[in-house]
Amino acid sequence: MNKKPTSPINYRLAKSRAYQVLIIIFAMAITIPLFFIIGYIFVQGVQKINWTFLTHIPKPVGESGGGIANALVGSLIIVAVAAVIAIPIGIMCGIYLSENKRSKLAYWSRLSVDILQGVPSIVIGIVVYFWIVKPAGGFSAFSGSIALAIMMLPIVVRSTEETLKLLPDSLKEAALALGIPYHRVILSVIVPCGISGILSGVILSVARIAGETAPLLFTAFGNPYLSGDIRKPMQSLPLLIFNYATSPYDDWRDLAWGASLILLLWVLLLNIFTKVITRRWKIQL
Repeated sequence: MNKKPTSPINYRLAKSRAYQVLIIIFAMAITIPLFFIIGYIFVQGVQKINWTFLTHIPKPVGESGGGIANALVGSLIIVAVAAVIAIPIGIMCGIYLSENKRSKLAYWSRLSVDILQGVPSIVIGIVVYFWIVKPAGGFSAFSGSIALAIMMLPIVVRSTEETLKLLPDSLKEAALALGIPYHRVILSVIVPCGISGILSGVILSVARIAGETAPLLFTAFGNPYLSGDIRKPMQSLPLLIFNYATSPYDDWRDLAWGASLILLLWVLLLNIFTKVITRRWKIQL
């Protein structure tokens, strides 16, 4: 009995293994810059972090010590207000786009979201400056939150829309067949089934704006003191890093390195939290 030639099969197997090795190498190459950045910031910033660093405001030039409490509180307030503004609007817009795929309003809304996603952050800051800061007669944390909320919207809208598009139509049809009102179907069936993807987009958008500096230069402006009034200028981690990293004073540069590490850990924790929550709430369809 003649044996069938195996050379074509061996060639395909070797080619497949070669592509797998190449993909693994490229995947590892992508992570190398990330580890270098994380390692460098960790080495530079970990020695500056202590309890005083987290609970005190910066001290004047010439005095040692001080901390970034004003920037920590300011960042939390500005981002929280931006999230309160952007998340409900973004989710509702995403639901509309997923439910009305072919309407003219959906087409222009989708186009606007795509264009807004490509607008530079500094341009958004300038626009908000002329919309809110200049008419109000002064900088404020609220105007900074508006700028960051505008940056959050495209991510929340697109993640909500794409997530809900993946759900089978049978879910909605089954709920409607039971006599459940349309709005209850959306809020009680469709949105909970897509909560993992929606939440991923929300956390991703928060991580996206957490390190933005340019919009806050024209809106929140910064504040050397601890403030909780969103109607007044307010400090934030990106602003503090930007101002102190370029200063000629060693103490301020040390604060900038420590603040950079805190901001980096914040973004990493947000991404890890997203992975944990989405796995916990993932629904098998």
